[in-house]
Amino acid sequence: MTRIYCIRRAAGRPGVEGRWDSEVWAAAETARVEWFHPAGSEHRPVTLARVLYDDEALYVHFRVENDRFIRCVHTEFQSAVFKDSCVEFFFQPGDDKGYFNFEMNCGGALLARYYPDPHPDRAVRHERSQRLTPEDAAAMRIYHSLPSRVEPELPGPVTWGVEYSIPLAVLERHAGPLRPLAGRTWRGNFYKCGDEVSHPHWGAWSPVGDELNFHQPARFGVLVFAPS
Repeated sequence: MTRIYCIRRAAGRPGVEGRWDSEVWAAAETARVEWFHPAGSEHRPVTLARVLYDDEALYVHFRVENDRFIRCVHTEFQSAVFKDSCVEFFFQPGDDKGYFNFEMNCGGALLARYYPDPHPDRAVRHERSQRLTPEDAAAMRIYHSLPSRVEPELPGPVTWGVEYSIPLAVLERHAGPLRPLAGRTWRGNFYKCGDEVSHPHWGAWSPVGDELNFHQPARFGVLVFAPS
């Protein structure tokens, strides 16, 4: 069954302060990452995601409840954050576009690329991808509730979150014109992972199937931008 998530227009500008229950964020739909790949451990933390939009940006908020085995050692932009306790938002802004991955660990470090060609071969796909630049990242606003480095592993349970804004101008530099957003349909997925924590796990909002691979646009769910 195809998963559908409605991205509502923000009633006011989100503060990017980690306020999950603020009036602005309470109006957003909540997506739950509840499908976990069997290759992972028994650790399956409750992971929730919300997205809002306005004329200038997308706003993304993740909340991970009662998480355990938390580790965060990758602190640099474009480092291997997926190896840490990490949440991810992948999205394809139209059938004629490639897709973006925004991966952020619990310490707020970001890995982000645009894949204009979703080639099935991983090496080819990555070779043709476009890394977001430091200037792109500097235009974003980022909040993270945990320190930038968590080592040794934190046994938990801990509830943590990240929140960030993505200026539409940043996306358009890679994917071309995207606005206006109201009424448009994209595709995307929300993920939770921890490749190199003591209890590895890989969770998705829209199931990815037998292959342990988040880079599968054909398995993305539907993202619908609510009319203004």
